[in-house]
Amino acid sequence: MSKRTVGIVGTGIYIPSDTISAKEISEATHGIWAEQAIIDKLGFTKKPIPGPGDGTQEMGVKAAMDCLKNTGVDPMDIDVILCMGEEWKEYPLTTSAIYIQDRIGAKNAWGIDIQNRCCTTVSAMKIAKDMLVSDETIDTIMICGGYRNGDLVDYSDKNMSMMFNLGAGGGAIILKANYGKNQLLESHIMSDGSMARDAGVEIGGTVNPINKDNLNSAYKSLKLMNPEHMKNRLDEVSMNNWMHCIDKAFEKSNVKKEELDYLAVLHFKYSMHLHMLKLLDLDEEQTIYLSNYGHIGQVDQILSLHLALEKGKIKEGSIISMIAAGIGYAWAANVIRWGAGGVDDVR
Repeated sequence: MSKRTVGIVGTGIYIPSDTISAKEISEATHGIWAEQAIIDKLGFTKKPIPGPGDGTQEMGVKAAMDCLKNTGVDPMDIDVILCMGEEWKEYPLTTSAIYIQDRIGAKNAWGIDIQNRCCTTVSAMKIAKDMLVSDETIDTIMICGGYRNGDLVDYSDKNMSMMFNLGAGGGAIILKANYGKNQLLESHIMSDGSMARDAGVEIGGTVNPINKDNLNSAYKSLKLMNPEHMKNRLDEVSMNNWMHCIDKAFEKSNVKKEELDYLAVLHFKYSMHLHMLKLLDLDEEQTIYLSNYGHIGQVDQILSLHLALEKGKIKEGSIISMIAAGIGYAWAANVIRWGAGGVDDVR
């Protein structure tokens, strides 16, 4: 029997209705950033923020339910839930995938949380594909989760401007073995451990626990703990690493990079976005810049794919690449061939 293929059945999204504007963020920086500079340089006019009940796990549930509705998949047919939701959640040390499993009625599934910061969705898709190809007892995997790390950002910290865009929301995507269309081809992921502790939540772990003296700052302590090293290192390697991941993903997929039709890209500053498009010989119609959403962490790639399908940017035979990066630091890219073209259905 030929090797199993893996296809994308569909997506689901949850975006909170509450938002914060560039003007409000400008005011929170106490004059360090003007409203227009946030719009022009950081690249967003507003971003969603969590409302009542919008916990990280609960937003994962809402996105998963939307995905089930959009795809018609029976939750009883899901074999595995890989939760890419963040560690900042309702209750520490609870397993988000298992919570989502119960809430959506996926009684036949087992679940596990995986983490690669904002790289997690692309990493999880590779993990899911490898599982589906290697284990014939697994047929359907849901990747889902929520994100609200923006809660932890102190806008008065001038070093944190690269994270002013952090928003809130949830995303879900279902992969199925031998689905016969929307084939997930190959991926490439790389990491640079020299930046492993350059950014993170400074207060609340075992090294620097929350106490009565730091309580007021603890919950806004997502920091660049070594800002000079991180910024210098990213300037040196980041774009090259992204291009390397894209090149390798296409090479592994046996697809020419020139065939790329749509880039599902995370939100980052607008000048870098335009530079990346130029390097890939793409125009702005071949992607979606998430200026009304900001950066919802590892939800971005699912959101971009979801919106592109709604807007008709992706058609039968379109070649898609999802790209991601996460603090730590990690970079990732994959290749997807949309529609039935080139997929051997071996069901």
